[in-house]
Amino acid sequence: MMPHRRSIARAFCATLALGAFAAPACAQDTWPNRLVRVVVPYAPGGSADTLGRLISRHLSETFKQSFVVENRGGAGGVIGSQMVARAEPDGYTLVVSGIGSHVVAPLTNASSFDPIKDFTHIALLGGPPTVLAVNVAQPIKDVPGFIKHVKSLPEGLSWASPGQGTHGALIGEAFRQVTHLNLVHISYKGAGPAVADVAANQVPAAFITLSTAAGNIKSGKLRPLAVTSAQRIVDFPDIPTFKELGYPQLTGTTWFSLSGPAGMPADLVQKLNVAVRKALQSPEGQAELRAQNMETFDWDAPTFNDFVKKEIAHWSPYIKQSQATK
Repeated sequence: MMPHRRSIARAFCATLALGAFAAPACAQDTWPNRLVRVVVPYAPGGSADTLGRLISRHLSETFKQSFVVENRGGAGGVIGSQMVARAEPDGYTLVVSGIGSHVVAPLTNASSFDPIKDFTHIALLGGPPTVLAVNVAQPIKDVPGFIKHVKSLPEGLSWASPGQGTHGALIGEAFRQVTHLNLVHISYKGAGPAVADVAANQVPAAFITLSTAAGNIKSGKLRPLAVTSAQRIVDFPDIPTFKELGYPQLTGTTWFSLSGPAGMPADLVQKLNVAVRKALQSPEGQAELRAQNMETFDWDAPTFNDFVKKEIAHWSPYIKQSQATK
C-alpha cells in the first residue's frame, strides 16, 4: 500500500470511529488479511528455497493466510533482496535473507543495498554448516595432512565451491588466508556440480555445505576433514570442527533468515519472530532441519539483529582481502 493510500485508510477509519460501524470496518486492516509473498532470492532447490518453503508452510498454518514463495534469483541474491528493500514495510513482502545475500554481497558490491539500514531483520531460520571434503583417492586423511600435502605441491591444490558469494567460497578463502596455503579456487554455478566433480576426482577438494556433501560422504566417495559448526554434528560425530582443530574463526553456518523492508512495525516483527521460532523449535521443525543437516538458534529479533552485525564485522576483513588480491 502506497503512503498516500495508507493516509486515506487511516482517515477513513478515523471518520468511521465516530460512528457505530468503526470496529468492523477497520478490523479488516488486521495483518495478515491477504496473501504474503516470501521472496527467495535464489533458484529453486537450494537450502534457501527449502527453508523458505518450510517456514512459509508453517506460517500459513499459524496465521490462516497464504504465505507464498516467489523465487527471484540472480546476482548472488541481490536482485530479489533489492526488490524487497524497495517494497512497502507492511508485512506482505518478506525475503529469505542470509549470509550470502546480506553479508557477502553488500561487501563485494557496496552499491547493492545496506544490509542493516535497508531491511528489518526478523528471525534466524538456520542453515547447514560447511565441510572441507576431499576425494577418497587423495592421500589426505585430516586437516594437518591436507596442509602438509598442499605445501608439497609447487602448483598448489585446486578446490571447488558452489560459487562466489557462497559460504563455501567464503570459508575456503578464509582458510587460505589463515593457513597461507597455495589454494586455487574453482567457482561453480551451484553446489550440485561442485560436489559431483569432487566425487569424480575432477577436483581434489571442496568447501561445500554438509547437506549437499552428505550423500557422497555416506557412500564413501568423499572424505570429510572438518566442519564449520560450533559443535560436532549428531549424524556425523566423527567429523571434527574447525574450532577444535585450532581455527575458531572458521565457525559458522550457511545461515538463512527472514527479513522485510526497513521500517516494519515492531509488533508485527515480534509476531513473526515468535511464530518462526515456534515452528522451528517444534518436533516437526526440528526433524525437518535435522534431515537437511541444518542447525538453528532460538533467538528473539534484537539478538538476531546483533548477530547480523557481528557476522558483517567478522567476515569483512576476509572478503576485503580476497577482493584486494584478485
